[in-house]
Amino acid sequence: MKAPLYLPSLLLATLLAACSEKPQPAPAKAERDPLTVTADAELAGRIEVAALGVSEVRDLLRVPGRVEADENRMARIGAPVNGRITDLQATVGQEVRRGAVLATINSTELSTSQLAFLKAQSQRELASRSAARAKQLFDADVIGAAELQRRQSELTMAEAELGAAADQLKVLGMPTGAVKRLAETRSINSLSQIVATVSGTVIERKVTEGQVVQPADPVFLVADLSSLWVLAEIPEQNAGSIRVGEEVAVEIAALPGRTVNGRLTFVSPVVNAQTRTVQVRLDLPNPQRDYKPDMLASVLIQGKPQQRPTVPGEAVVREDNRDYVFVRSAENTFRLRAVQLGIEYQGRRVVESGVRDGEMVVVGGAFHLNNERKRQTQGGQ
Repeated sequence: MKAPLYLPSLLLATLLAACSEKPQPAPAKAERDPLTVTADAELAGRIEVAALGVSEVRDLLRVPGRVEADENRMARIGAPVNGRITDLQATVGQEVRRGAVLATINSTELSTSQLAFLKAQSQRELASRSAARAKQLFDADVIGAAELQRRQSELTMAEAELGAAADQLKVLGMPTGAVKRLAETRSINSLSQIVATVSGTVIERKVTEGQVVQPADPVFLVADLSSLWVLAEIPEQNAGSIRVGEEVAVEIAALPGRTVNGRLTFVSPVVNAQTRTVQVRLDLPNPQRDYKPDMLASVLIQGKPQQRPTVPGEAVVREDNRDYVFVRSAENTFRLRAVQLGIEYQGRRVVESGVRDGEMVVVGGAFHLNNERKRQTQGGQ
């Protein structure tokens, strides 16, 4: 007799039970959020949290500037007469005092004017004697009043011509004492001197020995460099709130790390039509001559006060060339959040976006909290 074609019920049940007892794969373990960190009690005690709020900030406007000589302490000195330079006493960089001789000129114009002065002096002396003689003759009833008046008029005219000749010599650079000596000695001297009209440093010399000069030619530039100017051009759109007396800071490119604080002494009342800028100026004390004309500078001007959301600089975490802050998501649990930051003012950074007003932000201990986040992300215990 053949065996049945089906398995007994007991055997079938045993096979089904064995299949159902195969091990099932364990459920996947939840991955840790790399941006979230939980602080233990010790770390929590080192963290300071505060709600994001607003504080006063001021924008910082940085504009290029330049150092220049103070025009009120500077003199462009020209030749007093036409002539040829015969001697140069001053060189660029030399310190000179007011009245010091800078150069000597040999001038035929000067000698001609001196000769005219001497002639006028002789005419006045002759007219003076003639008038005195006429007075005596009039008193003796020898001449009439008309003749006396004529000779007195000639004396007045001669005195006026002598005065005009003396003034011409002064215009040509002869001091009053030299004119008096000319009147006494009657000796013509064709040499004229170019003298410093201010005390300071010779910063330009535009002539050489033997060169012919004219009064219209600038020969020397002398400036007192103990105080300079810093000039800057403010864009038109930023110039509306800038006033004389406003505090500014100056950085000199040639002297890195040094900042000079001062106040604006001049704000131009007009806008430069070509550059659409407004010129501003401040004084730069220079007792040690550290600063020099034509040095490049940066002028830093603070804008109007504004109320903006800010966080202290120590709250910012820098990762992968981006800025982050820690925002509290639960008790002792914080999440690193990317933020867009603005200007820095008095140690605080303006928060442009990324954190809402009133959210709790880690403002102290962010460095330690970020180290703990990294440790937990790497699987540390």
